[in-house]
Amino acid sequence: MVQFQVRQLMRGWLKSLAAAALLGACLAQAQTGPVKLMVGFPPGGGTDAIARILADKLKDPLGVTVVVDNKAGAGGQIAAQALKAAPADGNTLFLSHDHTITILPLVLKNPGYDASKDFMPVAGFATFVNGLAVSGGTPAKSMAEYVAWVQKEGAGKDTVGVPAPASVPEFLVKVIGQKYKLDLQAAPYRGSAPMMGDMLGNQIHAGVGSVPDFIENQKAGKIRIVAVLGAQRQAALPDVPTFAELGLAGFEDVPYYGIFAPKGTPQAAIDKLSAAVAKVIALPEVRERLTAMGLTVGYMTSAQLASREHAYAQTWARIIKDSGFKAQ
Repeated sequence: MVQFQVRQLMRGWLKSLAAAALLGACLAQAQTGPVKLMVGFPPGGGTDAIARILADKLKDPLGVTVVVDNKAGAGGQIAAQALKAAPADGNTLFLSHDHTITILPLVLKNPGYDASKDFMPVAGFATFVNGLAVSGGTPAKSMAEYVAWVQKEGAGKDTVGVPAPASVPEFLVKVIGQKYKLDLQAAPYRGSAPMMGDMLGNQIHAGVGSVPDFIENQKAGKIRIVAVLGAQRQAALPDVPTFAELGLAGFEDVPYYGIFAPKGTPQAAIDKLSAAVAKVIALPEVRERLTAMGLTVGYMTSAQLASREHAYAQTWARIIKDSGFKAQ
């Protein structure tokens, strides 16, 4: 009798294992799609353009349509909160850079999410740098010329656009002002697109933002990037010096782009999504397009993306603390 009961228990256990394996296999073979790829910024900006490039190609390895869903506002905070509330089925993803994932939790007392607890890293696919660009309304073609122009035309004062409040660009505006003894005031926007609109209309004389947000207008000669972060010059901007070259060190740890899923998403789904990202960014046409936008393309596994985010958070926690900024 005991042996019979043991056999029955073993059969039940094996059936459970088989069911779990079948579920994992199904998730690994295909999404139940379509997949929604959320972006925390409006259409027309650099992050939106990147998402659309990847979404168009991800449909092939995933076997389903991938739709970009712009949930703009609060520097990506709205999209991040939506990801936290989304079903953990592998069909809702969030393409984001460092600002929403790392910086907002450092500057807000209650952002409504904790990336380390509420999200699962899927894959990283690129790093990028921020830069200072001047509008066509100024004659400056270099950092030195911009500083001289502000000193002469603005009596040492100027307003500099940034794509979001309490962001890396806003902290950078403060540091640049301190370095060159200028009174620079950051003007936060709701994304890079409206900031760029004001730069092109000469409503503001300068802006700090990501190179992907600036690159097309830089190529068109409508704005001029005069300095970038990072340890080395960018392939897309070989003539633009780094801030370190100009004597402003400490900003060599560059931001990242990654894709995230809700906590609890089955590992089989994460693995399939991550593998799909690896395939897509290996495509020559995708690498060329992203590189031309000012990205340094490189695949990061889920674990590598988590490690990258952790290191970046440590760096910026120190910078933010040293700046005297208090969480809001």
